[in-house]
Amino acid sequence: MMTPGTTRRHFIFGLPAAAAAVALSPRAIAAPVVEPAAAKLIASAEAQIGVTTLYDASYQRLTFPGGDVAADRGVCTDVVVRAYRVAFGFDLQQRLNADMRAHGSVYPRRWGLTRPDPNIDHRRVPNLQTFFTRQGAERPRPATEAEWQPGDLVTLMVPVGRPHIGIISATPNAGGTRLMLVHNIGRGTQVEDVLDQFPVTGRYRFLP
Repeated sequence: MMTPGTTRRHFIFGLPAAAAAVALSPRAIAAPVVEPAAAKLIASAEAQIGVTTLYDASYQRLTFPGGDVAADRGVCTDVVVRAYRVAFGFDLQQRLNADMRAHGSVYPRRWGLTRPDPNIDHRRVPNLQTFFTRQGAERPRPATEAEWQPGDLVTLMVPVGRPHIGIISATPNAGGTRLMLVHNIGRGTQVEDVLDQFPVTGRYRFLP
């Protein structure tokens, strides 16, 4: 129960801030070692800052393959899709569609679709989680904030029950205690210090 004067930011995963601080041991992290492939992925994501300035989750008809909404807008998944296309020429729209056609039964059915839809499937976080897991990219969730690596993909659950995804950057937060996230949570693509604000639901490392 929150006491007067407290806010959601005083709580991390339901723990009072003091207890959470002890559990997370927020000490300065060492300078990260960035793999070349991870550096390419991060650079491709960060290049979207100032270009993608809007959050737009509307359903749109896309070309296939290589389809995209207008560059000035998108959602969290679009940051990831665009980064993989630019960094590696890897088209998540096409690859996920092919996997869903071959193995559709393993993908979530929560949207009432009767067949794969290349306009939207790759723009849904649970589908990306399933795809990355099937590629052997799932990794254990870090026990400490220092264990995150630049180029990791992290999925989070944000209010109210909405799945979210971003790319771990190589940039520490102001206190040097954790790396920041490249994502679009509502204000366009940004690098922000949010890893302590929402429950982590998955960690993936996919550098094709």
